[in-house]
Amino acid sequence: MTAPAETPHDIAHYVPHRGTLLLLDRLLAVDDQAARAELTVREDSPFARDGAVPAWVGIEYMAQTIAAWAGARARAAGREPGIGYLLGSRRYMPHCPRFPAGQVLHISARCELIGDNGLGQFDCHIRDAHGQLLAEAMVSVFEPPPEGAGTGPATPHEGAATP
Repeated sequence: MTAPAETPHDIAHYVPHRGTLLLLDRLLAVDDQAARAELTVREDSPFARDGAVPAWVGIEYMAQTIAAWAGARARAAGREPGIGYLLGSRRYMPHCPRFPAGQVLHISARCELIGDNGLGQFDCHIRDAHGQLLAEAMVSVFEPPPEGAGTGPATPHEGAATP
């Protein structure tokens, strides 16, 4: 995985999220197949309760990492990052009940399938700063195609395994 060509840029350069709903701190690495992002869990997060964020918020951390991957691809093609939609998840499995404030999280998202119609599936993981697995999921997303782009059946992403 290589660093984005546009670095150094704030995560906001790659995602449409703003304000308190921008949960990631930085995009660590991105390539044609995957992205890695980082965040420090904040006590002032809109999801924080009693000094921690519930582990179910991890699905949004994953979705924003996918958005950063898509945003880096859009930037490389000379476009602004577009809006995308989290459709759902197969087997979101948190391995902890919550993420304590101050904890550094590393989120990875690897494209397993992407279609010309904007549908995609990503293998995602959240790990702590020591590499311990905290959550994992297969995440399904939709990004409307850019204006003028055709739609077609979903096909395996180049280099990705077929689910």
